[in-house]
Amino acid sequence: MGFCIGASHFARGVTLRMRWILDKEDIKYITSKAVCHFSCGSTSAIATKLALEKFGPENVEIIYADPGAEHPDNQRFLKECEEKLFKKKVTIVKSKKYKTIFDVFEDKKVLNFVTGAPCTTEMKKIPIRDYLGARLYDEVQVFGYDPKDAGKGRVDKFRMNNPDLTTWFPLVEENISKGECLTWLEGLGIPIPQMYRLGFSNANCVGCVKAENISYWQSIRKNFPDTFKWFADFERTIGKKEEGNPKGAAINKRYIKGVRHRVFLDELPQEPEPEGDQLDFFCGYTCG
Repeated sequence: MGFCIGASHFARGVTLRMRWILDKEDIKYITSKAVCHFSCGSTSAIATKLALEKFGPENVEIIYADPGAEHPDNQRFLKECEEKLFKKKVTIVKSKKYKTIFDVFEDKKVLNFVTGAPCTTEMKKIPIRDYLGARLYDEVQVFGYDPKDAGKGRVDKFRMNNPDLTTWFPLVEENISKGECLTWLEGLGIPIPQMYRLGFSNANCVGCVKAENISYWQSIRKNFPDTFKWFADFERTIGKKEEGNPKGAAINKRYIKGVRHRVFLDELPQEPEPEGDQLDFFCGYTCG
């Protein structure tokens, strides 16, 4: 997997850090209530556990925005986290307009915008905003970004784009890696989500339009051929070719001599790209 670390390192690292970061006197927030944005990924699971310990379970609500297109095993993972890790139920919020991300794409006739994916807005941001209301601004919002995300500037960007939110990123603050999170879960007897076990680096939707990476989509083609076909057909439906060149709808791209060329999914090479299945991309608020 590439994420696992030795048990002794886990015990010395995470456990020792836990003893002092959960000190109640460490809380610097003006509110004692928190909302944990759980995404069925390893990092958001451990961030939620840390928040439950820091604020107390009676002061925390765990929410999960269901995009309707994740691997079915994510629901197993959610239930096991409820029972073994959180000891608390997760509130599932859904779009009132769409059932799945595929409904969003078909309605808007687009897969991705320059400013972001429409599925993130419709299936995560709007349902969360509508459900929380003023609590989105009145309570601490806890997210599972990890130190690697912070190193890529994702935490700073999130804070810049959401200046009115009071946020806590416990994994970043305490330098807890995704590898440590995965080890922690396995130590509790919670099998990690199937997407990780298949070699993907995130447990998000099967076929994420933010993943502009040929190797990723080759892996989707190998593991989920029906889903791959849907996206390949939809690209062709909304993005016809002009003078032999893809127009607009192709998710992937190649750079040849500094010039960007769109590549349709049904044009992907059969041989695997050298990067392999382990890819690092980011989708939306809280993808694992």
